[in-house]
Amino acid sequence: MLNKPKANMSLNHSYIASKDTDPIETKGWLLSICSVIKTKGLLRSKYLAAKVHNKLLKTKRNLFRRTQLLYINTVPSITEPTYPGNLKLEFYVCSFIRWNAIIIILRASRKNTELGGHISSFQSLALIYEVCFNHFFQSDNNYKPKDLIYFQGHSSPGIYARTYIEERLTEPQLNSFRQEVKRKGISSYPHPKLMPSFWQFPTVSMGLTSVNAIYQARFLKYLENRDLKDTKAIKVYAFLGDGELDEPESKGAISIASREKLNNLIFIINCNLQRLDGPVLGNNKIIFELENLFNGSSWKVIKAIWGSKWDRLLLKDTSNKLIKLLTETIDGDYQTLKTKTGFYIRKYLFGKYNETKNLVKSLSDNELWDLNNGGHDPKKIYAAFKKAVAVSNKPVVILFHTIKGYGMGTLAESKNIAHQVKAMSKKDLTYFINRFYLTNIIKDSYIGFLPYLRFYRHSKEYLYIHKRRQLLHGYIPKRLKRFTEKINLFIFDISKAIIKPIRTSITLGLIKLLNKLVDLSYIKARLVIIIADEARTFGIESLFKKIGIYNIDGQKYIPQDYLSLFCYREYKKGQVLQEGINELGASSSWLSASTAYSNNNLAMVPFYIYYSMFGFQRVGDLLWAAGDQQARGFLIGGVAGKTSLSGEGLQHADGHSHIQSLTIPNCISYDPTYVYEILAIIHNGIYRLYGEKQDNAYLYITIYNETYSMFNIKKGIKAGICKGIYKLGSTMGIRGRAQLLGSGSILCNVYNAAKVLSKEYDISSDIYSVTSFTELARDGQDCERWNMLHPKEKPTIPYVSSLLNKYPSVAATDYMRMYAEQIRRYIPSKQYYVLGTDGFGLSDNRSCLRSYFENDTKYIVIAVLYVLTKCNAISNNLIIDAILNLNINCNKLNPRIL
Repeated sequence: MLNKPKANMSLNHSYIASKDTDPIETKGWLLSICSVIKTKGLLRSKYLAAKVHNKLLKTKRNLFRRTQLLYINTVPSITEPTYPGNLKLEFYVCSFIRWNAIIIILRASRKNTELGGHISSFQSLALIYEVCFNHFFQSDNNYKPKDLIYFQGHSSPGIYARTYIEERLTEPQLNSFRQEVKRKGISSYPHPKLMPSFWQFPTVSMGLTSVNAIYQARFLKYLENRDLKDTKAIKVYAFLGDGELDEPESKGAISIASREKLNNLIFIINCNLQRLDGPVLGNNKIIFELENLFNGSSWKVIKAIWGSKWDRLLLKDTSNKLIKLLTETIDGDYQTLKTKTGFYIRKYLFGKYNETKNLVKSLSDNELWDLNNGGHDPKKIYAAFKKAVAVSNKPVVILFHTIKGYGMGTLAESKNIAHQVKAMSKKDLTYFINRFYLTNIIKDSYIGFLPYLRFYRHSKEYLYIHKRRQLLHGYIPKRLKRFTEKINLFIFDISKAIIKPIRTSITLGLIKLLNKLVDLSYIKARLVIIIADEARTFGIESLFKKIGIYNIDGQKYIPQDYLSLFCYREYKKGQVLQEGINELGASSSWLSASTAYSNNNLAMVPFYIYYSMFGFQRVGDLLWAAGDQQARGFLIGGVAGKTSLSGEGLQHADGHSHIQSLTIPNCISYDPTYVYEILAIIHNGIYRLYGEKQDNAYLYITIYNETYSMFNIKKGIKAGICKGIYKLGSTMGIRGRAQLLGSGSILCNVYNAAKVLSKEYDISSDIYSVTSFTELARDGQDCERWNMLHPKEKPTIPYVSSLLNKYPSVAATDYMRMYAEQIRRYIPSKQYYVLGTDGFGLSDNRSCLRSYFENDTKYIVIAVLYVLTKCNAISNNLIIDAILNLNINCNKLNPRIL
């Protein structure tokens, strides 16, 4: 027999409402309570209602215990809306799409068994998508903005299949599924980078779809409340799998959606009860777990569990035994049932109680097996979405009960192996053809050719699908590659940004720049300042009062610091997105803002300022997705480096974010030292991202809280700053000459080392500020590649090679040695020594930390003397004396292995 979980039974309100056997009596009760309210008052009516409620709780059925759930549909059959489409035509169209989705995979596998693809996921979702394409998904035109849709990643073949019958994709493109090298194929999953006019969002990084959709919906509210765009009509649909909800990221932000009143957000969870390897929750019910989860976070939960073929049985269930049976049957058993026969279902499901056994006595075994799930019934699907879009005060989640590999028979249907199925025999295809009434279209002799199906241009099916999309304003998926609006990019003259040398930090320089930008009327509205509860760490609290913190409810309280200059000011039109201690949410907000140019044809300029340690390391998967999604904006890694941050220690000390950022091809990273450098970088970045060029890139810039002397910008160095290196200055000596390279605050130590070398050791130095070792390395690699492929042409020279000479070179940064090692190949000198901060961080003051990690002034001096001895420019005695004079402990342990 089927397993029985330990749970009591109750009826939910929607089911009770559907079985009103005496409407006159019901009306009498309602009139009675209305009379009490009118004559005795609300308090008395509440008392009476409570007494009735308590009496009911004492009965055996516990009718209204809210902690107990029922495995039935939220929308009762008698209250279902009339289906607005042609069910027969839509089913037939869906059959074509189902077939084409399979053929895409099979043709790819026939070419190369390694290409493969996933068949089963889409088959469980096919009708849900079809109802949405025909009746809900809005595209854009001059009058209405488009909905934003996060398609479930593994279902991409089905989306391609529908686009093909709409004549938006060609047969050669379908034949090139997962074959993208020649730029003619279609991507395995939704990838905006690979299909920039098609997919809006990358959704196969499991867990990110949920949080991205939540913050995308919130950003639409942000744009609306700031009067930047009318987004009231836009819905955000996120298609998720029940197994995907295992990911902490999938569930971690759902309470934020209700807090922000995101009535523009609809989650659609495909509950086919299976993960990639087996059941999601075999010993229980995943739909109940999700219902409790979302109910607890104040979402509207809509369940579409059973199809129309169950309606008659449920209405005949006067004993409520059927509902009890359906509720206590666990997921592992439901999965097994669909792989068995109707006889098995009769015996091991309905045979559990005499009442249910008698209930299905008149049904044949075939009719029992054919009882359908809600996610495979267009009427139930439509009813669920119709109810969802009508919800006006909270986010909505629809839980569809489906079957993985639906329609694929004994090969995959409801089987643990369903996700791995990538091939089908002729027998399997024949079963599929019969199941979906395609026998008149695909003759047995043609099955082996794996034909694609399309409707004739003037057929009723062809006209129907195009008419439905016209009523919904166009076709989807569709992505805008370039924004078309005109924006004013005149910002500032960086040559006048600093009037005289001062002592400050580069962080304060950035904050001054942001304060200047928010004063400029032509760019102020486009700025989005994002922080994760560290504004005061970076000195950015001045913006709290100046432009306000966004809050959908405004500020209903008097802030504790309301009399201070920088009081905590929240309001509905606020510009700062204060995300709390939530780097994932802040990064998701940044991603929404940085892709607004595509999703909303609105060029926004987002700055997300955060602890550099808590960026690429903590949300690296999301920032990789940002590269795929073609984000444009600025990431600012504050309190950067491993030795620049006093006191915080190992978990806060960043010595590797520049290593992580270089793994993302369209992330341009900089490690500037001086305020004028960051001004030049941001100025150039705004023009690159939002000017005529519209580069699909984003900038990562590290900044430091350390105070040191700043200088005026020199003429002619802006290009070098943006390319990654320029000459800062020189010192004089006659014993030898070296080149010193540095970045970030360690450049100050490099500068000091050059002075020591000149004064104490009579060594000349050329000092270079390297704003980006990564960009120099990429440029060098590009040059080498071009030279290799064009042997007859004049060789191109890497920028760093053209700027440096053959003198011995030393580089020092506050990052792992690997960061500066990137350019070793392009340094003209054979002697190149790198100092960095390999190893775990520690807590101490800056001078102690730099001495420990060996990237302070004295170690830079020793490194320069070392490379000079290696090329015989000076004697070995000089470095021996320097080690003694500078009190270097030659036997201290290597910090990398401590």
